[in-house]
Amino acid sequence: MLHRKLGRNGPEVSAIGLGCMGMSDLYGPADRAESLATLRAALDAGVTLLDTGDFYGMGHNELLLREALAGRDPGSVSVSVKFGALRDPDGAWLGMDCRPAAVKNFAAYSLRRLGRDHIDILRPARLDPAVPIEDTIGAIADLIEAGHVRFIGLSEVGPETIRRAHSVHPIADLQIEYSLISRGIEAEILPTCRELGIAITAYGVLSRGLISGHWSSAREGERDFRGSSPRFTGENLARNLALVERLRSIADGFGASVAQVAIAWVLARGTDIIPLVGARRRDRLEESLGALDLALSEADLAALAEAVPAEAVGGARYAEALMAHLDSERRGAASHAQGG
Repeated sequence: MLHRKLGRNGPEVSAIGLGCMGMSDLYGPADRAESLATLRAALDAGVTLLDTGDFYGMGHNELLLREALAGRDPGSVSVSVKFGALRDPDGAWLGMDCRPAAVKNFAAYSLRRLGRDHIDILRPARLDPAVPIEDTIGAIADLIEAGHVRFIGLSEVGPETIRRAHSVHPIADLQIEYSLISRGIEAEILPTCRELGIAITAYGVLSRGLISGHWSSAREGERDFRGSSPRFTGENLARNLALVERLRSIADGFGASVAQVAIAWVLARGTDIIPLVGARRRDRLEESLGALDLALSEADLAALAEAVPAEAVGGARYAEALMAHLDSERRGAASHAQGG
């Protein structure tokens, strides 16, 4: 396993991390036994970064990780936890709560569910517009001082918020969507992070399966999170699947899968970028980790950029109502590049 540093002051982690949300939420039913087997296979393969959220399945995901990590050295893996999202018993989203008292409350529950004495990286899932980011980060800094948290991360925020947060306490990484067809961070957000020594943990590297090579028009309308995503419906879907076929023609030339090329592209964008793959099955995990064996040259990257230009993607990465909550997408405060 290759390793990368999670920011100037953060831990060393595997070059690919495992995003665990789909094992509990939003992408349709998951097989519990297969999820546990996939988690254990990832750990056995040397994956040392696991990403979860206390609201993934309303605590289910953290309990799943606790079971998968049982009997393993707690110091051998970094667990990243997002907090702050509020949900009702039916799973509906009710907003954010990042008040200092809430930060410490969420952390206490996560520690108990995970069965750990500390959280490696703790991050607000989104910016709470009612709470200054300085207050939220200050509360996490208190948890660090008390020994309950090791590092601080951010998620889906723009340059101004990144700078304000970093002025309170060093930030290890920014978790944000980044892929061949979601490149909005490149104009302002990525340069800001590099200036400050903040790593990028890139989720959505396969655009929720859209550019995995395994999606098809026959799956349009499946009843999960993607059913409401503009990129997975109508003309947008047809346009995006045409891009995937261009990507497939290049992947075939490498003797690799579409997913492996898409992940390798993100890996090649800089050693300060760590892709998070959302594999829920062992075969998908094995395929994703195969990207580590694929070295892309500058010529290869140029060919991919020509085949899949960022501006060619159809549709925004979230539905309009969800896009409105992304500090990273605020015009004038953050990059809003094509397809982002």
